[in-house]
Amino acid sequence: MLPDQRMPPAAALRYWAERWQGVVLSLVVVVATLWLGLSGQLGLYIHPRYFVFTIAMAVIGLVLVGAGFARRRHFEVGHTGRFETTLTGVGVVLLLVMGVAMVVVPPTTLTSATATQREVNSGGLGTDDDAEQAATLIGTGDFEQLSVREWVSLLAQSSDPAFYADKTAQVIGFVTPDAQDPDNVFYVARFVVTCCAVDAQPIGVPVYLPGWQAEYEVDDWVQVTGRFDPSVSATASDPLAITPVEIVPVDQPNDPYVY
Repeated sequence: MLPDQRMPPAAALRYWAERWQGVVLSLVVVVATLWLGLSGQLGLYIHPRYFVFTIAMAVIGLVLVGAGFARRRHFEVGHTGRFETTLTGVGVVLLLVMGVAMVVVPPTTLTSATATQREVNSGGLGTDDDAEQAATLIGTGDFEQLSVREWVSLLAQSSDPAFYADKTAQVIGFVTPDAQDPDNVFYVARFVVTCCAVDAQPIGVPVYLPGWQAEYEVDDWVQVTGRFDPSVSATASDPLAITPVEIVPVDQPNDPYVY
């Protein structure tokens, strides 16, 4: 039975919510996914290797949502109590809020808050591929081309100061404090994404700069140039740290994660 003008407003609201709530929710998710893909921001949530699959599934979902709207179901609307009506109203409001938030609120990258929760360099991300790439670049003498990930891989394999004595690092990342000595040491950090943002692991190169908070804020993006020295800090998490000769504020890269 379709609602008519004689149906109480509460019953009509429950009817339409029960009929369309799932379809509308699916539409919100599908449209948001397609919008992220078209705007180039899908990489803030998933690894690029899954872009084609995700967009294809979103298109299929859009077709299925259209079929859901086209389909007509007729059912009886029973007694509607105040409690059921309240729950229905809350569900509708949540759907509207979700839809507006997913489209209007700009997507953001993971921050130092997540890095602190997951512990920098605790994910075992010094892979053989990273080490091989780093060794290749070191063989060319172009040390400044090594990324945060490659330096982290090298530091995980060797903390011998002699190995780094003649090598200048130049790394870009966001500022996050060392949990053991936040007053003197911060990390130039990035997130490594294997599948999606949920599994992102923070990695970073330590920088020794007492009082750094007076010049830089947590989550600022910077380019740090300097050489590795034995850490002067007695409590820092790492035996080596960059002694910076230059720190330059930079804009967040279009692709802030590493893969």
